[in-house]
Amino acid sequence: MEAPKALGTSIRIFLADGEADGVWVVEKSNWTGKALMAPRTRYRDLRARPDLDGPGVYLLVGPTESGLPPSRVYIGETDDLPGRLDNHNNNKDFWNRAIVFTSKDANLNKAHIRYLEVRLIGLAKAANRAELDNGNVGSLPPLSEPDIAEAEAFLAEMLLIYPVLGVQVFQKAEEQPSSSVRLHLSGKDTKAEGTETADGFVVYAGSLARAAEVPSIHGYGTQLRAALLEKGLFVEAGKHLRLTEDYVFASPSTAAMVMLGRTSNGRVEWKTADGQTLKELQTADSGGEQ
Repeated sequence: MEAPKALGTSIRIFLADGEADGVWVVEKSNWTGKALMAPRTRYRDLRARPDLDGPGVYLLVGPTESGLPPSRVYIGETDDLPGRLDNHNNNKDFWNRAIVFTSKDANLNKAHIRYLEVRLIGLAKAANRAELDNGNVGSLPPLSEPDIAEAEAFLAEMLLIYPVLGVQVFQKAEEQPSSSVRLHLSGKDTKAEGTETADGFVVYAGSLARAAEVPSIHGYGTQLRAALLEKGLFVEAGKHLRLTEDYVFASPSTAAMVMLGRTSNGRVEWKTADGQTLKELQTADSGGEQ
């Protein structure tokens, strides 16, 4: 007997101020939780929301100084959301967006939100897709089995909503659902494997990039290769640079440029084992040649 297929679900985004750059209120069908998101420029509007009266878990998001990884995040929990967020607004410079999760039925207590905070920090560290601003975090709080089940169910809904809000920091690159088969890249001193995913192009750990660059490579490619070396994501291996862990690039062409050391069209350079290009795969999916 076949397992039941996953059912669709509805996520409603309400623009509380009637503007895309204002406060977003996010709710999901058949769920007691609620998310609120706002840019820092609209912090006063977020701060005034009555939704912040109870305990909650929050995420502060901003860019990194180096651009690698692109995001820096701080994960926190509190039963005084206005006070804690005020403190961060006064004392933390890096963030430009805040996302808060609360419960509509007041079922989340201090132990629940502490549990959620520790779990989210653990997931962010394991995924290694963002610079984590948190210091040392303790162990999970002791909860009863029913409370753990309730907290994990709440966490599952949060992890579904975060990507809808543009946050991709809790899931490892290799866990991203692929829209393409495994692809290969070959060239001078280059041998790499990767795949296209919903939020970029993943190149797998162990892939070999050409250590030398051609003079015509885009400056962005040189900067990105240097940043990967500085972060230890590239290590020198003779005439190669070896990728030490799976890495999500913004596009197939960026991935190909970094690995080949030259400007490249990733839709043509990345190929299946039998030689079919990514472009051919994409045009086949769209019903014909473009």
